[in-house]
Amino acid sequence: MSSTVELADLKHATDVQKVKERIRNVQRMLVEMTSSMGVHLGSSLSCLEIIATLYFLKMRHTPHRPQWKERDRFILSKGHAAPVLYAVLAEAGYFPKEELRTLKRIDSRLQGHPDLKTPGVDAPSGSLGQGISIGIGMAVAAKMRGSRSRVYVLAGDGECDEGQVWESLMTAAHLRLGNLVLIIDRNGWQLDDRTEEVKRKVPLRSKLESFGWETYSINGHDVEKIVEVLDAAERAEQPVAIIAHTKKGKGISFLEDSNKGHKLKLSEEEYLAAIKELEMKAKCA
Repeated sequence: MSSTVELADLKHATDVQKVKERIRNVQRMLVEMTSSMGVHLGSSLSCLEIIATLYFLKMRHTPHRPQWKERDRFILSKGHAAPVLYAVLAEAGYFPKEELRTLKRIDSRLQGHPDLKTPGVDAPSGSLGQGISIGIGMAVAAKMRGSRSRVYVLAGDGECDEGQVWESLMTAAHLRLGNLVLIIDRNGWQLDDRTEEVKRKVPLRSKLESFGWETYSINGHDVEKIVEVLDAAERAEQPVAIIAHTKKGKGISFLEDSNKGHKLKLSEEEYLAAIKELEMKAKCA
């Protein structure tokens, strides 16, 4: 039995290491994208590990058959972070990586916010506050047809200012949607300022629990912890909320924990500095 457990642990460690390598690939893609046009780089980097872990390790999905009925669903409610979703989908094989260069062009499948014409995108988003409601519909539909499909929604902490978020939380708990997981990217920033300055969120965990959600709080950049809590979510009989504490601009020191990268086009100097930093970190990994 012990050898079986050791083999399982080794496989898990190997899988996690592969995810981390792919995350480094995606980081570079994001920097490349931001060197040619203004994108929400900071918001994309804060949730990179979360989306990457879902697509590369946890979710049941098939890049060669995007409309597979039994797939798990992912909704990027904070739709302005579309660049990271596109980069992860490209890394996963939904479309050629070269297509990332067409971001936001008028004839591109990769617009500024997620759109259903993009392979791998399950829901359009951009109007903040709507993602959980869409996820509830998908989760209810899955239960009605007896499907194993799970639904994952990623929302921003600033997005929690929206009243629809809290109406949705109440509804999901009432329906006991154990196949629904909400991940809140708790990077502490929103468009105008720090979230606590605009509209106080704390105590966020207590609020979520009071609405009837099984709630966890983790480091949103720790792949092992993300996997651990997503594993626990699969055993839940009620909806699960994960407060993922992150840093806006994570991985690029001159952007970390600031609003500088909220929407940004990197200068040549900034681009070279970002690439150099990512390469140095990759060598030390």
